[in-house]
Amino acid sequence: MLRDLFIAIFVYASFLNAEATMSSYGVHPNIGVSLNRSSLFTNIDPMINGASSDGSEHAYVVTYIANTPPRNGYSGGMATMDVYSFPNRKIGDRIAAVMWISSNDDINAIEAGWLVDPSRYGDSKSHFFVAWTGNGFGNYPGCLDLDCNGFVPVNGAPITPGDTLELVNGQAKISFKIFKSRDDGDWWLHFGQDINNLHPVGFWPKSLFNKMEDHADIITWGGYTRCYGVNPSPPMGNGQWPGKNSASIQDIQFVDTNGRGYAVTPWALKVDSGNKKYYQTSPFINSMFYYGGPGGCIIRTP
Repeated sequence: MLRDLFIAIFVYASFLNAEATMSSYGVHPNIGVSLNRSSLFTNIDPMINGASSDGSEHAYVVTYIANTPPRNGYSGGMATMDVYSFPNRKIGDRIAAVMWISSNDDINAIEAGWLVDPSRYGDSKSHFFVAWTGNGFGNYPGCLDLDCNGFVPVNGAPITPGDTLELVNGQAKISFKIFKSRDDGDWWLHFGQDINNLHPVGFWPKSLFNKMEDHADIITWGGYTRCYGVNPSPPMGNGQWPGKNSASIQDIQFVDTNGRGYAVTPWALKVDSGNKKYYQTSPFINSMFYYGGPGGCIIRTP
């Protein structure tokens, strides 16, 4: 079982019933919007630390993983992430920082973070994204951002999934948390510029998941890159090796069903540094770690 799997999927999903609107917040008017599907993938695009089966895709992750949950499982997590710009990336490149929450077998998963993906967004800008799957590697259901009826945005949200992030001098910080609410049992996303000023963005109805109705089993924080063919792998983080001038993921906490954060102890996490020649991570200290690397890995296939 791939514990360090990130799942970012581009598939169609069925229409959710009125249960999705049972929130104390108004539902965002964009829910159910008709999208131009021509640019979307119609199969799952797993973010795996390795190459695709046909040798055309190469992906790398640097992660810290919590996969020894308490008796009642994990109710959520939070983080503050450095965001960077990467102008003029190639089509097929993908650079991301992600928090990922999943069931033990990866069948159910929720992701959020920032993403640079010219193939998807048509630019090299950094976008805030969310993703979910209810069927692991299956073809249905699940999707990215608002590409299907799954994630339910609310009125007055500080950001909408897929939005471009505003960077100053090529960088910014974002904070967010995902947690299973005690009030309605849904998985909620809150977002802000720091962990003390987070506001609701929307929620994933509990009905989307058959293995995360009550809790999650794994929470992962980390960086990700992808490239195609013989293109060199992109930089991760901000392209610097881990250190005070590199990218970081800070304020890492577990979150309870009331939305309150609590400390993640270092011994609760396992590290996967991926391909250390191109990407690395620092130790986890003071609820944070540095990560990144210049990339440049080229894999030639026969």
